[in-house]
Amino acid sequence: MIEKKLNYNFKDPQLLKTALTHSSYANETSVESNERMEFLGDAVLGFIVARVLYDLFPDAAEGKLSKMRSAIVSRMNFAHFAKGLKIDKQMLLGKGEENTGGRKRQSNLAGAFEAVIGAVFIDGGYKKVYRIVTKLLKNCLNGDEEIFRDYKTGLQEVAQRQFKKVPKYKVVLEEGPPHDKCFHVEVKLGRKCMGKGVGRNKKQAEQAAAKEGLEYIEGINKLA
Repeated sequence: MIEKKLNYNFKDPQLLKTALTHSSYANETSVESNERMEFLGDAVLGFIVARVLYDLFPDAAEGKLSKMRSAIVSRMNFAHFAKGLKIDKQMLLGKGEENTGGRKRQSNLAGAFEAVIGAVFIDGGYKKVYRIVTKLLKNCLNGDEEIFRDYKTGLQEVAQRQFKKVPKYKVVLEEGPPHDKCFHVEVKLGRKCMGKGVGRNKKQAEQAAAKEGLEYIEGINKLA
């Protein structure tokens, strides 16, 4: 399924299986997890996304390219790509992780997406990854506004208009080594938690929390 979505067939299928293996599953079965491939995929994506944007937008200024790259290279959007490739359906999770909603967790989806890209890079090289990323980004740019939406601004506008309140963001957890930090953020209106988000920096985590907050308000409005 993933290979069909990628339009790429692995010469070594074990690489794809490893890329889909969460550490919780690896700990239960004594197989290799996807963490090393995630590390590689993260680095590969950072470079290739920049190169693809550079090629797609020859007249764009550095500032615009940087903003676009920042919008794309986030856990929230890598998780979005993962769902589009059906990675969530094939991830290998440990029982505990599965039972606590790990298949929908943004950090797991984003990590698996990075690992799959790392696996393609090992198996097929730079050109194959470049082709895949170019296709993904073109799909985004041809109408998938979800990738570039500013959720914080959207939530603030809705909250002030509907509730006369300003959203407040708080980092509730910071984990991971210095080179791969993970921030967990909550957004509240008054005392009510409207959403939670995860990201590699506070800005990304706040955007993810704001997205959930907007979805929460939209759900309330539908019931009204």
